[in-house]
Amino acid sequence: MTSQASNFKTLLFWLSSKLQSKFSLFSLPGIINILFELFLILFLGACFYLSIPIYSEKIIYIPKGSTRSIITHLQHKGYNVSLIDTYFLRLIGRPQSGWIELPQQTLSKGQFLNALATSKAPMKNVTLIPGETNYFFLRQIAKTFNFSVSELETLYNKYAPYSDGVILANTYSLPYHADPDFIMQTLINQSLEKHKLLAIKFIGHYDKEQWFQIIAKASIIQKEAANVAEMPIVSSVIDNRIAKKMPLQMDGSLNYGKYSHTRITPDRIRNDLSEFNTYKHSGIPRTPSGSVSVEAIQAAINPANTNYLYFMRNKSGTHDFSATYTEHLKNIKKVKN
Repeated sequence: MTSQASNFKTLLFWLSSKLQSKFSLFSLPGIINILFELFLILFLGACFYLSIPIYSEKIIYIPKGSTRSIITHLQHKGYNVSLIDTYFLRLIGRPQSGWIELPQQTLSKGQFLNALATSKAPMKNVTLIPGETNYFFLRQIAKTFNFSVSELETLYNKYAPYSDGVILANTYSLPYHADPDFIMQTLINQSLEKHKLLAIKFIGHYDKEQWFQIIAKASIIQKEAANVAEMPIVSSVIDNRIAKKMPLQMDGSLNYGKYSHTRITPDRIRNDLSEFNTYKHSGIPRTPSGSVSVEAIQAAINPANTNYLYFMRNKSGTHDFSATYTEHLKNIKKVKN
């Protein structure tokens, strides 16, 4: 960079000295010569400026917005760009939005600006279904991107504050050529930002421990409710049982981790010693037992106003709710008959 700057200064000195040529400033040949040399100075200056090296991540995210806002975004990310680049970029073309895959990590400024306008990263979609566990989602990612499951698990544990419920249920479009570290950081960081926004929207502030206790409740609701309409009612059952110091005794919380699709049996209830066994432990587990939807979060925060303490899945696949154990036994009998 020092050598380039020195050469450029020498070039400018030589060109400016040419302005003192034998042509008169007021003669037509002199004016033409001056204009030509000024153009040459600007052209060579632009060539030098666009040759300055820029070091970049192989895959970067470009937000939607004006060319100037994109340059400002890149400045905040530590890239060596300035408002001058706004004009160069406008000459090259409109910047792409979304994930950009660069041909290499060291580029000239001209190559970098051209890549912003022409490059696009090939993408793959992965969907985290509401109620699914991180255990199975990581295996889905590993299969889609040909990653090691154990490496993804290590990276998840490195970046995520809880073993589950951090990555929100959603469809994620991710760069196909990204490495495992990039994928996990992207999923977790995007979700944590969304958690903060949802917390501020629904309860007015974000406190990590308080919020993820809500997510833990929502994860039980997500697994237990037959549909969105039932979610606030299931939420009320949880609150009513806790208020009466009754164990939750909800099978959904035992569908954690690798047990996401496993039928809950009496033997499992007796032998599972985890915090997710709400037959043995009172209250809501400290950790979410799976992914959640926004609807489940809303239900956890805003339960229905009921006196229900029990519910039983009926023959239609929804639930019959009851306030007394006697009513609950009748609902069980209806299913068995």
